[in-house]
This record gives sequence, structure tokens and C-alpha cells, in this order.
Amino acid sequence: MENLENNIPTLKEALQQPQKHRDMGLALQPMDNYSKTPGGPNDTPLAFWAAWDLKDRPRRVALLLDDCQEEYRPYAGGILPNMEKLLDVFRKARSSSDGVCIAWSSWSRRFDDGISNAMDRWYGPKGLRPDNPENAAYVFTGSAGLQPLAEIAPTEEEVADGWLYRGKHLDMFWTFNEDGTSYLDEKLKALHIDTIVIVGLWTDECVLSTAYAGNSRGYDVVVVGDAVATATDNQETALKVANSTVAKVLSTDEVLNYMKNDFVTGEPGAVKGTRHPDGRKD
Repeated sequence: MENLENNIPTLKEALQQPQKHRDMGLALQPMDNYSKTPGGPNDTPLAFWAAWDLKDRPRRVALLLDDCQEEYRPYAGGILPNMEKLLDVFRKARSSSDGVCIAWSSWSRRFDDGISNAMDRWYGPKGLRPDNPENAAYVFTGSAGLQPLAEIAPTEEEVADGWLYRGKHLDMFWTFNEDGTSYLDEKLKALHIDTIVIVGLWTDECVLSTAYAGNSRGYDVVVVGDAVATATDNQETALKVANSTVAKVLSTDEVLNYMKNDFVTGEPGAVKGTRHPDGRKD
């Protein structure tokens, strides 16, 4: 194995070497999407926000409806109208573009489901009283609670095509095929999707986890701030973290306007590759 400690140049040294994968002229320009820490070491950034806008380039885009299921209806009431609008505009765009798709997940952890992992240890074994439950790790209401919210449910054709699936972990990418590949990632890669738009529940758990997972797999990530909700008091904190790390947090109206007026279908492989786990161009 290469001894990396002896081969990593300083940034100043690296910038003096030929760069195969970087545009040097662009790299040396000042950044307009960060602020500095006053007096910090190396003037390190205090905050980032996305350097790209949706209209920057043609895109191949997916709407991800994260755990929009009947058990969570009490938390979804305020965002349902926005999710309905988004679903409608994405379905219309999909009818005329091969670069648009829609996926639904539902949370399906069940008591004694054979899984024992860090989530169970984190929440702990208490608070499982059926009449007054406190433990949020499981589905309380059985099969009925797993059904997609009726107003934004997939059609029979969408279900038959595999766009609704069950998840047992927080992020939507963490459901796997028999060969170990991510179910959702493979569905998106088959259409050369390069941008994901996330709506649903819960903002500070599944939505945030999916945003990080999508970014790690090479997707540009949008979280629709007024089309996600949570059962905790962490809504604004979660959106602030997402917007300053891995995603653009946009409003429903901004995404609707983009899809109706500015969306242009990108060429497959123009931005995101399919061969490498991190989504680099093939």
C-alpha cells in the first residue's frame, strides 16, 4: 500500500504541479460561496453554501418522496399540499423527458424484525409500551402505517416498475439488491440521474441521512424546505445543516418554477458517472 503520509504535498506545492482532474484557472479564483472565520487558522471557512444553481446546466433529476407514509400523517399535514404540487409537476415533466423519475420509500422497522444494529442501541430497549409508546425506532401501527400517504401515493404502474420500496435504515440508499448494490442508486443510475430533490419525513433523520448519502454518491442534492417535516424540534437546525454542507435548501415554489420554466434534460453521463461509487465521471 502506498505510504500516503510521505507523498501528500502541501496545497501550495500541489498547485505548482500539473493537474489532470482540475481546472487550474478556475481553482485559483476566489470563492463567493463561503465566509471566513475571523482570526482562524488559515482563515478557515466559517460557512459554505452550494456553489451551483439548478439553472446552471441541463440536469437529469429525480424526486425522492422519503417515508411519506400513513403512520406519519400527523406530521405531514402541513407539507402535503406542497408535496402534491411537486409530484404533479414531476409527473408532467417525466411524461416528456427520459431524464426525470420519481421514487417512494417507506420505513418498515418492526419489533423483533431480526435486525439488531446501532439504531437499536442508540434508541435503547425501553419505551415500547403499546398504549403509550416512546421509542421511535419501530412502526407502531402495523401494515396500515406503511402505506404511502393516499394523496401522493404511486400509481399501480409506478409500483410495478419498482419505484416504491421498503427501507429499514435511515437513508433511502440503504436498501440493497442481492449483489450488494444500493437498490435506489441502481434505479437512478439506469436513467443517468445526476440531481435528487428530497421531500418527506423526518427532516433531521431520514431526509438528512439521504442528503448526505446522495452527496457521497455524486448527486447534486436539493432539499425542499417547506416540503419536509419532522416530529422533533430540530426542523430549522436540520435545514441549516443541510444547506451549509451537502444540499441546496429551496422552497416548493422555487422548485416548481424551475421544473416548469427552466428544466432542460441533460445528456447521460455528462456530469455523473455510473462506474464508480462516488459518482465521478466515467
